[in-house]
Amino acid sequence: MKKLTLLLSLFMATLAFGQNPFFETSKNLHGAFQFDKLKNEHFMPAVEEGIKRHNAEIDAIVNNPKPATFENTIVALENSGRLYNHVLTIFYGLNSAETNDEMQDIAMKLSPILTKHGMEISMNEKLFARIKTVYEQRDKLKLNTEQMRLLTETYRSFAEGGADLPKDKKAQYEKLAERLSNATTMFGQNALNEVNNWTMYVEPERLKGVPEDLIATFSENANKAKREGFCQLTLRPTCYIPVMRYCKDRMLRRDLWMAFNSQCIQGSKFDNTENIREIVNCRLEIANIFGYKNYAEYSLRDKMAENPENVYNLLKQLTEAYMPVAKKELAELQRCATGTGANFTLMPWDMSFYGNILKTQKFNVNDEITKPYFELENVKRGVFSLATRLYGLNFKKVNIPVYHKDVEGWEVTDAKGKYVALLYTDFHPRAGKRAGAWMTEYKGQWKEGKKDSRPHITIVMNFTEPTKDKPALLTFDEVETFLHEFGHAIHGMVTECTYYSLSGTNVARDFVELPSQFNENYAIEKEFLDTWAVHYQTGEKIPADLIQKLVDAANFNCGIGCLGQVCFGMQDMAFHTMTKPFKGDPLQVEMSSTAKCTVTPQIPGTGRCESFTHIFSGGYAAGYYSYKWAEVLDADAFAFFKQNGIFDKATATSFLNNVLKRGNTEPAMTLYKRFRGQEPTIDALLQRNGIKK
Repeated sequence: MKKLTLLLSLFMATLAFGQNPFFETSKNLHGAFQFDKLKNEHFMPAVEEGIKRHNAEIDAIVNNPKPATFENTIVALENSGRLYNHVLTIFYGLNSAETNDEMQDIAMKLSPILTKHGMEISMNEKLFARIKTVYEQRDKLKLNTEQMRLLTETYRSFAEGGADLPKDKKAQYEKLAERLSNATTMFGQNALNEVNNWTMYVEPERLKGVPEDLIATFSENANKAKREGFCQLTLRPTCYIPVMRYCKDRMLRRDLWMAFNSQCIQGSKFDNTENIREIVNCRLEIANIFGYKNYAEYSLRDKMAENPENVYNLLKQLTEAYMPVAKKELAELQRCATGTGANFTLMPWDMSFYGNILKTQKFNVNDEITKPYFELENVKRGVFSLATRLYGLNFKKVNIPVYHKDVEGWEVTDAKGKYVALLYTDFHPRAGKRAGAWMTEYKGQWKEGKKDSRPHITIVMNFTEPTKDKPALLTFDEVETFLHEFGHAIHGMVTECTYYSLSGTNVARDFVELPSQFNENYAIEKEFLDTWAVHYQTGEKIPADLIQKLVDAANFNCGIGCLGQVCFGMQDMAFHTMTKPFKGDPLQVEMSSTAKCTVTPQIPGTGRCESFTHIFSGGYAAGYYSYKWAEVLDADAFAFFKQNGIFDKATATSFLNNVLKRGNTEPAMTLYKRFRGQEPTIDALLQRNGIKK
């Protein structure tokens, strides 16, 4: 009987193993993942098998009787764990774009397992000894530039990741890493659940000023929730942003703003206060273990900025340059509000509403005027054509398995018809998708022998949905967002590196935003818009005077906008330059750290830190400044393009070959200077914003 039971269990295990898409070779175009066969129960067995194989590969390296060499140690380590990494890439990509309660439970279960596995490798003394042996011989090995970069990055990641720590510190680090992983996972889940669980139902008449097509969408959503006669409001950008911009009901704007800015605060069902304390303190302790006085010093050691002083210097320069401009903009907004009958001081929930009124008065341009020219299908055609014109990339829709019916698959080829990448596009909001927009990969790029394993890239957004009467019409901000994420996608698709860990967007955090923010510059270029922006009903090309209005309005409230980003950077640095354990109120930290760069009244008991996923669960800890750092780079780079022509082939080819294709094969500043011929300065950004002539 026992033998029969054992045979039956082995049979069932073999059956499950064979049906798991992670254990099958995909026969789809370019090996596209079999999303159509994937079930939640496939993840844990695949992770377990991935860990088993990864451990065997590490053991083979460690127990190799031959002396450590670059190939049998560094390259072997680089090539290990492919199944493991593949499973996690798919899982975490879907956990952001198409999650559910079961997947979130899996994420919590995985957190300690993955942390433990990672620690066992990074703390493996025998493995580090072999790495160190190769590293100490580096000057004699005649390695090329990319090989040397891999060697130095591998050694650095182990040396600064705990391998050199004494045993007691290693044990401490392992516990901290596990706690940190659990807290960041919980933080992100709370932020998602807060958005998914918050709704408000209001009478349609309270939404006066909001475009009719949006009211229709809100009404349809209320009907689905069996609240006929009402409109459903949520905290998702496709609802929150237009209501704050257009709704005439000031009290409704206030209520929505308060809800948005009190997400996950103390007392909420999804309270993140304790998670923030845990995250900040774990990071501080980790930094201290490695001899740094705060986490920012520890995090910035391998970034372009190098240290907290340089970050604060950038944020200070921006504050000093933009604060006078922001104060003038605020005064102009107040005059606008007063002129329309407002007898109150502007509050944060008034800024977008009166900003829209003033922008329309000054430039006669707003989203309702431009949206008819930004129908999603036309925008896709335009954004794709930009990559064609600059880099010779071509896009063909293909029938491959996708993880949701709204997702589209694209085959990307170069000017000679050679396969470059697969691209997945996912545009509209849904309950299983977190807020915001992002690019990630389902398969990275690497070379092995003559084989070039090309990447599978995805861009995910939360754009305005189509209605029964109208197709998806994008706001100008959404067009910029599309261009931004597509810039990341290009960076990920065109990469030509030998080693996966150095390829694509695996670059310094304050360099990764350069390609994305560079792409945004084309949003107001007539030469670009003329090629695709047409009215969705008449086919009429976007008028030249409307494009000029977009150009004229490009710097509207740029001071207020810049300081908003500086505020995010300042609170990020405040949390991560702490030198003592944090036991206080996160909202107080946010308020005090942003006081000097805030132009509107601060509202006690509100803030964004409790749902600030970028720094507390998204990889931007002590790194949010990188958006402004990269903006300095992108302004400098685009200024160079404009000198030669925004579609100049030689300039585009240089950007492609020296920046986009090179990944992290050399230091970021080296790559940038090779393209630009000099280091960037803040001058181009100030000139672009009209602050400096």
